[in-house]
Amino acid sequence: MTSRAEYCVIACAEAWRDNGEVLASPMGLIPSFGARLAKRTFSPDLLLTDGEAMLVGLDGTAEGWLPYRRHLTMVTGGKRHVMMGASQIDRFGNQNISCIGDWRRPSRQLLGVRGAPVNTLNNPVSYWVPRHSTRVFVERVDMVSGVGHDRAEAAGVTRYHRLPRVVSDLGVFDFTGPGRSMCLASVHPGVSVEQVRAATGFDLAVAEQVPYTREPSAEELRLIREVIDPRGLRDREVRG
Repeated sequence: MTSRAEYCVIACAEAWRDNGEVLASPMGLIPSFGARLAKRTFSPDLLLTDGEAMLVGLDGTAEGWLPYRRHLTMVTGGKRHVMMGASQIDRFGNQNISCIGDWRRPSRQLLGVRGAPVNTLNNPVSYWVPRHSTRVFVERVDMVSGVGHDRAEAAGVTRYHRLPRVVSDLGVFDFTGPGRSMCLASVHPGVSVEQVRAATGFDLAVAEQVPYTREPSAEELRLIREVIDPRGLRDREVRG
């Protein structure tokens, strides 16, 4: 039986389908497994990094040097697809990883804005949320770190702005709703549309028929279980 975590790995891997030779920058355990699965199967041209300064092969051995200046060149040239996390995200894809509450006196300090604005305005950015809830999927983020469709359009900076998908432990989302708002693209098996709506803090666009997230092939399951994550770490991040 395919676990919920394995459906999430598959959904994250699909973010890099047909991307060609770009740098995959997954942030988090499940996105990292997804990027490695994509490269081993349907996106062999993906470039993987050790997260610091080296390009690495499928076995983790260094294949090339990626100094910071070259990394920045790839970012500004759109040759990278990041999958970031989100402490908050709204219907238009504005993301917050900085603080909760009023930024002048926040109730909780988080990572900070970091590279989120540059990422979202210069190369494709998808998101991974391991715990889908109304605290994360909010009507309005407390502070904009990653730029969503509405703000990018208002600022006139849409040329390289692209948010391919959001993956959570409940389903997959794109931005094909009204005004490029978030839309439920699929639910993971065992999850209902009503369950997703109840866990979302805004009026989520939903198609008339919402499919299940696709099933992994036997080979994909073998790779996940025996090669990519033989220790089963995926089930610690996504339960059920």
